[in-house]
Amino acid sequence: MSQLALFLILCVIAATLYNAYKKSQTLKRSALIDSYAFPQTMTRNICKKYPHLNTQQAEQVIDGLREYFHICNIAGKYRVAMPSQVVDVAWHEFILFTLQYKKFCTKALGRFLHHTPAEAMPSRSSAQKGIKKAWKIACQRENISSTTPEKLPLLFALDTLLAIPDGFNYAPNCKTSSNNNAYCASHIGCTSGCSTGCSSDSSDSSCDSSGCSGGCGGD
Repeated sequence: MSQLALFLILCVIAATLYNAYKKSQTLKRSALIDSYAFPQTMTRNICKKYPHLNTQQAEQVIDGLREYFHICNIAGKYRVAMPSQVVDVAWHEFILFTLQYKKFCTKALGRFLHHTPAEAMPSRSSAQKGIKKAWKIACQRENISSTTPEKLPLLFALDTLLAIPDGFNYAPNCKTSSNNNAYCASHIGCTSGCSTGCSSDSSDSSCDSSGCSGGCGGD
């Protein structure tokens, strides 16, 4: 066997082992995210910020934050935008527990997840890629088509579901939506990355990247 052939075989073996290791790490971190007990004060503070929410609804927000961390875990080094205003509030609350948050990031994500405001992102395209990444992974996790969704993934549905006053509203299909201020979620799966709000003549057959939802991102 030539040295080149042996080298190529070793490379294939190394790549296979590395991919298996990465997969096992992702699964291990996923289990930690699922079982992690967030500080109880987070729920109370979410209700203070949005008094119309009850404790059960605030727990839904915590579930949304858990889902966001799952998405970040799967995305790895890629930036993931935050598509929910109320979940972003929960994220802020968690970050206030600085040591706990740092330990969580290390164990659950393998890195420190920085909270980056939209205006601090390197470019507009960076924000677009971040929301597109969040959308695609969220859809994959809930077995939803990213280009022709019949419903919204949890993280994209929460603000509307909980009637968050300053929230980001999405519609699965803007052609049939009655909310003219909603973002066209079905367009996020297109190459342009984001879409404008709905209008009466919106069409799902085209993409418009002139607008983008999601206020912050993690990287």
